[in-house]
Amino acid sequence: MLYIIYCRDDPRVSQSIRLAHKDAHLAYLEKHAQLILLGGAMLAEDGKTRVGSTLILNVENLAQAEAFSANEPFRCAGLYESVTITRMRRAQWRPDLAPQTVE
Repeated sequence: MLYIIYCRDDPRVSQSIRLAHKDAHLAYLEKHAQLILLGGAMLAEDGKTRVGSTLILNVENLAQAEAFSANEPFRCAGLYESVTITRMRRAQWRPDLAPQTVE
């Protein structure tokens, strides 16, 4: 089942926490790569300022998505102001339309 994890940064602490826990965050994502269909930073309109993160996971149930999120280093460190986890159904799927480079 697919779940979207939608995380909004807490603007009061985001930069300091992001810098302090970036390596742990990336290692956690790598360790769980088999669950992650798509993920990335949410950006302000300037294309540079991070305002949150979104992940789409393929897991068996909501409890598994919640456990993944609860143990993610940025969340454990208090980076996010809010986290929403929602089940979704795949309808359109056009990965060939996605940008091929990482910004």
